[in-house]
Amino acid sequence: TPDTPFVHDVARASATDHQDIVLDAHALADLDVRAKVIRARDLPMGFGDMDASLYLLFQAIREHSTVALSGESADEVFGGYLQFFDEEARSAETFPWLVRFGRDFGDDADVLRPDLTEALDLESYVADGYRTAVAGIRRLDGESDFEYRMRRICHLHLTRFVRVLLDRKDRASMAVGLEVRVPYCDHRLVEYVYNAPWSLKSFDGREKSLLREATADLIPKSVYDRVKSPYPSTQDPKYAIALQDHAKDLLARPAHPVFDLVDRERVHRAAHRDSPQITQASRRGLERTLDLALWL
Repeated sequence: TPDTPFVHDVARASATDHQDIVLDAHALADLDVRAKVIRARDLPMGFGDMDASLYLLFQAIREHSTVALSGESADEVFGGYLQFFDEEARSAETFPWLVRFGRDFGDDADVLRPDLTEALDLESYVADGYRTAVAGIRRLDGESDFEYRMRRICHLHLTRFVRVLLDRKDRASMAVGLEVRVPYCDHRLVEYVYNAPWSLKSFDGREKSLLREATADLIPKSVYDRVKSPYPSTQDPKYAIALQDHAKDLLARPAHPVFDLVDRERVHRAAHRDSPQITQASRRGLERTLDLALWL
């Protein structure tokens, strides 16, 4: 991943016994792994290969340890995500991460049957959820419109976004008997940083400025200067090919109950698209279809 050289720098500086864990496309696309992830999450709507890689990573760690530390919540507390700096996401009257998701994936990730999509009316559900989420956020005395909006965005990430990641982490880790602790979720740290103005949290125009500066004398210079890299999603075309093969096998079973929920034609188009041209959105749609099929 893009973070590999920075991880090696930290390992050298800390004199830790580091091991790289490399997962191939076959392992990420394995239906047995997919079934174990769904069983752990107890839901069929996860993060695709990113769930599989997290599960397999925790499984590998468990061979050597029963406890690990994770950085979950650092981005939410200190402002590390791209949507904190995206003007469209900042100004939108919805959850800011959905703005980027819609822009990056569009409608191609939606594989539900049109009649089901209409009946669910997810746009109204999201709008109601957003209004509920922001209703109780108190404005501070003398707070500017911009600072209030940024604090709302921080609040949404701390109360809505991170809990999805924490649940995912807890379920994947405990499925293999690994306890993963989250020091950035310490309530004293969250309470201390929450009301810090955004102008201070991003005083140098970068993500997680406060955290970066507070640890400047503890981390390698390369890590201090590092630009945040999101959780990696495999770019190996063999993974997309494996997804398409699994989807074709599913399409060969027209009576499968998953087709009561998903649009067969959309799945067919994604499964038969030339692999180099398959979009991330179409790939996500195939992942969700396979998850649903295994879950039903």
